Amino acid sequence: MSKTIVQPIGQKRLTNVAVVRLKKHGNRFEIACYKNKVLSWRSGVEKDLDEVLQSQTVYSNVSKGVLAKSKDLQAAFGMDDQSKICLEILEKGELQVAGKERESQLSNQFRDIATIVMQKTINPETQRPYTISMIERLMHEIHFAVDPHNSSKKQALEVIRELQKHFPIKRSPMRVRVTVPGQKFSSLSEKFNEWNASIVSKEESGSQLSVICEMDPGFFRDCDAMVRNLQGRLEILAVSVHGEGDTHVDNYDDHEDAPLSLPNESKETVLQLTEKMQKQTMKPKNTNAEGEVKQNKCSTCDAFVGDSKQYREHFKSEWHKHNLKRKTRQLPPLTADECMADVEIGDSKADLKEYSF
Repeated sequence: MSKTIVQPIGQKRLTNVAVVRLKKHGNRFEIACYKNKVLSWRSGVEKDLDEVLQSQTVYSNVSKGVLAKSKDLQAAFGMDDQSKICLEILEKGELQVAGKERESQLSNQFRDIATIVMQKTINPETQRPYTISMIERLMHEIHFAVDPHNSSKKQALEVIRELQKHFPIKRSPMRVRVTVPGQKFSSLSEKFNEWNASIVSKEESGSQLSVICEMDPGFFRDCDAMVRNLQGRLEILAVSVHGEGDTHVDNYDDHEDAPLSLPNESKETVLQLTEKMQKQTMKPKNTNAEGEVKQNKCSTCDAFVGDSKQYREHFKSEWHKHNLKRKTRQLPPLTADECMADVEIGDSKADLKEYSF
């Protein structure tokens, strides 16, 4: 009595690979590659084809190990040389990515875009950048979707333009040094006024005039072209300029209403301000000259919230968080009672929406 060997029918071969697929003449052709090597080959980093392909064989289904027929290769590519066909599929084919891997790539690219937006923007009120979590939240609010086929920088610039329509945000200025002949600076100065560029300093050496200014990055190409026409030189000192210095919670109410920049401030005023700050640091933190408890004011909620400890606790409260959301939408702040009522109304609307039929 003869016995037959039973072979497994559902066996999947070559599963731990990256598949590149190309559809041509109504047929599907696939090649098996090493993971993370396909993108390296296409970007020119990897030169050795053997490091990219697991085998120089053309399949119709890699996961099942089904080889492509010779007549299909001849009809689609006009040849049956599998090495050359593998090269064409590698260059023109589509890289197959699993669901979790695609989700991870989109999440990483979303984070990269948010980081670029954070580096290139500032809050116009404080002249400081937003946090990465705030940028991501704003991107979710405008329903931004990542395009894996476009670069992160290009998408970040599109996000900035879209955010400027809804939220208080602007491009951080770039600092450049412009060196031109002194007699030609007048025409450049007119352009600086058109571009709203602020001049930080001027230095004159012989016939050359060197100017350090801060300007919007959108005008950099125009400025570079004009400086070249004037036979000058343009040098980038800082791609993004942010406000410097730390803000202390204890003295926040003393400085929050102060102007952000004081270009015409005299030396005497600076000395007086320094002495005042030194006296404040020598005094107890929570008491004034009469021994009364110092009241700290929150500019977001437009209310006094007590001493330093209560002030710090206030930043964690739902009242402050709710007013912070309203501030990003350019809405006026609410009192504590109004905030509670507004939150309750929002919760009731959410419940009705959840249980509506």
